[in-house]
Amino acid sequence: EGVRKEVGRAVVGQQMMVDRLLVGLLSGGHVLLEGVPGLAKTLAVKSLSDSLSLSFHRIQFTPDLLPADLTGTLIYSPRDGTFTAKRGPLFANLVLADEVNRAPAKVQSALLEAMQERQITLGDQSHVLEEPFLVMATQNPIEQEGTYPLPEAQSDRFMLKVKVGYPTRNEEREILKRAGLSSLPALTPKAGREEVLELREALATVYVDDKIQEYVLDLVTATRRPRDFGLAVENLIAFGASPRATLCLVRGAQGLALLEGRPYVLPEDVKRIAPDVLRHRIHVTYEAEAEGVDGEEVARRILEQVRVP
Repeated sequence: EGVRKEVGRAVVGQQMMVDRLLVGLLSGGHVLLEGVPGLAKTLAVKSLSDSLSLSFHRIQFTPDLLPADLTGTLIYSPRDGTFTAKRGPLFANLVLADEVNRAPAKVQSALLEAMQERQITLGDQSHVLEEPFLVMATQNPIEQEGTYPLPEAQSDRFMLKVKVGYPTRNEEREILKRAGLSSLPALTPKAGREEVLELREALATVYVDDKIQEYVLDLVTATRRPRDFGLAVENLIAFGASPRATLCLVRGAQGLALLEGRPYVLPEDVKRIAPDVLRHRIHVTYEAEAEGVDGEEVARRILEQVRVP
């Protein structure tokens, strides 16, 4: 709660985005933020790192970036003929990958390998990344020019894909008021590495009832066999969500429950986190694209149709 309030001192509104970043941090999953430029995506991530005493690096992705610019490299010392490892910006607790879809595939895969393996290989040595390790990537919507879309297998590694929307009129009025201030307020850390790791352990103890587990399985199965649930969307889905989605739905719901101080998961938690877990995991057919239907719309129809326990 203290971290939430502290981030709110720098970021106006966008509470849902901040909550999803906290869910990612608590459940050990990476977060992809999508929205047009200027919606405080970068500011929210930076504010989160300032309100937690964790190491933070920001990487601006560009078309000429190289994998070594992320992971680091070996530097030869002619004096004693040895190589020393120079660590790259991925060696941090919180990593902001800004505009991740601006860099070519080989750079994206270097980032995604670190996300999945939680280690980086320099030369013949593997370096384990210190926990908590959380990648928060931002991207502009694919329609924008000069982007390399993330392949399906890589976007699947992000636990959540959060659509960042415009602020309300009142929030924008508050942004105008704050625009007169010369600088952003200095944020004070409200928690550190130990507290985050303790909360992660607490998350594992959040109770998930069998009925809720069945509900999660129903939602994921409906993305693969919609006809079983009376859904007429089979012609819209090229392929459905993977088992990783099942795990992410449960962990995400546990994260929301923990944020609200509850020791158990409600069906409402699953329903709230489901769009963020499913929107990038349901891949639609050309027919669906022609109709203007995307993974998010299919997920919405599934959530409406599948019975809540």
